[in-house]
Amino acid sequence: MTKTLDAVNTTDQLPEETTVVIIGGGIIGVTAALTLAERNIKVVLLEKGHIAGEQSSRNLGWIRKTSRHAEDVPLAMAADRLWAEMPDRIGQSVGYKQAGIIFLAKTEEQVAMHEGWLKSVRGLDLDSKMMSTQEIDQTAPGGKGDWKGGIYTPSDGRAEPAIAATNIAKAAIEKGAIMLQNCAVRTLSTSGGKVCGVVTEQGEIRCDQVLLAGGAWSRRFLSNLGVSLPTLPLKCSVLRTKPMEGPTDIAVGGPDFSFRKHQDGGFIITQRSALDAPLTLDHLLIGWRYFEQLRTQHRFLRPALGREFFKDLSLGRRWKSDRRSPFEEARTNDPEPSSAINQEALSNLSAAWPIFNKAEIEEEWAGIIDVTPDSNPVIDRIKAIPGLTIATGFSGHGFGTGPAAGQLAADIVCNTPPLVDPSPYRFDRL
Repeated sequence: MTKTLDAVNTTDQLPEETTVVIIGGGIIGVTAALTLAERNIKVVLLEKGHIAGEQSSRNLGWIRKTSRHAEDVPLAMAADRLWAEMPDRIGQSVGYKQAGIIFLAKTEEQVAMHEGWLKSVRGLDLDSKMMSTQEIDQTAPGGKGDWKGGIYTPSDGRAEPAIAATNIAKAAIEKGAIMLQNCAVRTLSTSGGKVCGVVTEQGEIRCDQVLLAGGAWSRRFLSNLGVSLPTLPLKCSVLRTKPMEGPTDIAVGGPDFSFRKHQDGGFIITQRSALDAPLTLDHLLIGWRYFEQLRTQHRFLRPALGREFFKDLSLGRRWKSDRRSPFEEARTNDPEPSSAINQEALSNLSAAWPIFNKAEIEEEWAGIIDVTPDSNPVIDRIKAIPGLTIATGFSGHGFGTGPAAGQLAADIVCNTPPLVDPSPYRFDRL
């Protein structure tokens, strides 16, 4: 977990029954719990480790519509509204600021890519616009990047992952949700083929519906139930600087770096063109389904066969409900950050904006991203197991849409009119 992650006080008493059980205490799970509690629906959230202990506190905090697939933009637009309303809704800050995001282009090919995306979302009433070299220099002065142009969305923003999910969780508890930490769910209980409860390490809890929001763990959980969810892991390394002056309050993504202001006055920085790809057995089993992504993005990936492969194997893929599960063996996915990649990010950024030569690193961390073959999540019922809904596979951009994705998942669980059209997130598309 990051140094600044806030803690949540939860119960340690497992109820005998509830209406909905949520598996996973990340941004999606806690927002779904908040939504259900506000609707006076009994809900219990179970987290094997700590609330927001994995990717929900390890991401960059960007809240963007820019460069999302066109079919994913309506969910991002709904999330903008929900993020803005969140402080009043929960009575606490989530660090939200609608400061805008710029993506820079170093080549004419990159300019054309941004222009192509802008055309793809032309009918969605966004405020995104292309920027000239001069406009970039005026917006973020002091740069030496020699940019060909860029794309700017003023209504994009950011929030603080170290407090957002935890403060949402606290509000959900105040409104009636029950949450347990250090309580792994081993499997589902079924009756007549339909969900009737979940089996945890502390015992069984009966329920009518289950929402699985387990992030990178969802594939393993579903596999034990005979359901194949195609996701593969990537590792993103991140650094946070000590408080310092910077060129702009707007978040900026370059071809091989990104930065955005942190609430403490430092900057969150990453290398946008370098992701570790720790190889696992799943790469052999389903890697072929990612051929198109590999064809276009292989330059960004740094595959390695190492201890992650053997650790993954040791966790097992089949277990019984009365036996210790992989989720008890590995409470928190806490990968080592790549200091080499983080140094690349800082060097690349310093070359573009020399003021970052003064940066001092306060903290480094890494998180595991669960990537689907088309980089869109699954938010859908599992037809093979009536009573089970999943919201997972967010491919590294789930924090930004988190409040909307959690609410959409709650809508599906409740069988109420959905926040947005859920068809782009169907399970059967994969």
